[in-house]
Amino acid sequence: MAPGGSACKEVIESHSPVADYDIASAKSESNNATSTTTTTTMKTSVNLVGKHGIHSNNGVYELLECPVCTNLMYPPIHQCPNGHTLCSNCKIRVHNCCPTCRYDLGNIRCLALEKVAESLELPCKYQNLGCQDIFPYYSKLKHEQHCRFRPYNCPYAGSDCSVTGDIPTLVSHLKDDHKVDMHDGCTFNHRYVKSNPHEVENATWMLTVFNCFGRQFCLHFEAFQLGMAPVYMAFLRFMGDDNEAKKFSYSLEVGANGRKLIWQGIPRSIRDSHRKVRDSQDGLVIQRNLALYFSGGDRQELKLRVTGRIWKEE
Repeated sequence: MAPGGSACKEVIESHSPVADYDIASAKSESNNATSTTTTTTMKTSVNLVGKHGIHSNNGVYELLECPVCTNLMYPPIHQCPNGHTLCSNCKIRVHNCCPTCRYDLGNIRCLALEKVAESLELPCKYQNLGCQDIFPYYSKLKHEQHCRFRPYNCPYAGSDCSVTGDIPTLVSHLKDDHKVDMHDGCTFNHRYVKSNPHEVENATWMLTVFNCFGRQFCLHFEAFQLGMAPVYMAFLRFMGDDNEAKKFSYSLEVGANGRKLIWQGIPRSIRDSHRKVRDSQDGLVIQRNLALYFSGGDRQELKLRVTGRIWKEE
């Protein structure tokens, strides 16, 4: 048994055209640690990056991989009395018990390994998606959180979809897996129909994907409570990054009986979730009473016609 160590009984290890539509309802690291010297030995060669941003296969890179989640470790890097290391997130997951020798981890920092990491330069993990930049070890993680080559999340609203990918992949995914309507053109005219609108609460729906100016845009329609008031909301999201989205504008219009509401704005990037866009009210918001007035009749059926267009700013 290592000095000061005690055996753990158990360790948890984890690797890591006009159409009628019916609205469908759907629905770190901050550990304080005590510094000490490490018993881990390392090779003197720490240059992991070649001219094209590809790291070599020497042992230092492997030493920086957490044995539990296999991700690269960032300070604080923890170690047990026997010198086995792991990241701070996994230290909590394994209940402070070393996954290699099962001794108590305590609060020992692996300062030597943290120091070695400072000398490294590594390629972005999205290198295979097009990013050719190389970064100091401790700058790499921050870059990857905002890298323009990082995959997009599926923009489908109404379900928690875990699919990620580039735009062509997501367009095919929306069409084939979510059965989202695809429309070529920059103008649209849709009618939303619901037989009993009073039953529609917190409904979310992606209506159409538009292919326009060689880019794709997602039209959403939602029903939710804004405070105590039930409202409907239509908005557009751009399938791409925010800097590209700002090159476009769109307008939405709804009305009847000599009255109309008009919204004009910039489509939001799908980097922002549909819920974030909805909660910011960045779109055409229609109070339910007004929506039923636009629907005409006895106000017992929702019939909203929403028209709009997309254009490119010069």
